[in-house]
Amino acid sequence: MSGHFFFADRYFGYDDAIYAALRLLELLTNQSLSLSQLLKALPTRHFTPELRVDCPDEAKFQVIARLQDVLKDRGELNLLDGARVTFQDGSWALVRASNTGPVLVLRFEAPSAERLSEIRADVESAVATAKRSVVGA
Repeated sequence: MSGHFFFADRYFGYDDAIYAALRLLELLTNQSLSLSQLLKALPTRHFTPELRVDCPDEAKFQVIARLQDVLKDRGELNLLDGARVTFQDGSWALVRASNTGPVLVLRFEAPSAERLSEIRADVESAVATAKRSVVGA
């Protein structure tokens, strides 16, 4: 979402726009396909913008903890920054507590619009349930 590219191979392991441009030029120089041909070969992914759900500051981390328990059986769970579940088909959902306000931040990505709607509805329902269990109605 931020547009940053991080390189950990043949480089120091942080983002650098000039280095990213040079790596792209290297890729294009070493094979015969154009950039548009390379991009056309990539799979289409469907994703949401950053979605924000109001949640009191004092409750948002408890809501995330409850949500982690709910999502652990849905796929591979990453707890690095909130709760990110990666499903078997590569779809994923992320719910994290905002560092700047009383909100939960949600993002979703899937290979089709239908799958995106499915995982979004499922996880948003789980968020609502977890939030009710912590803050009440």
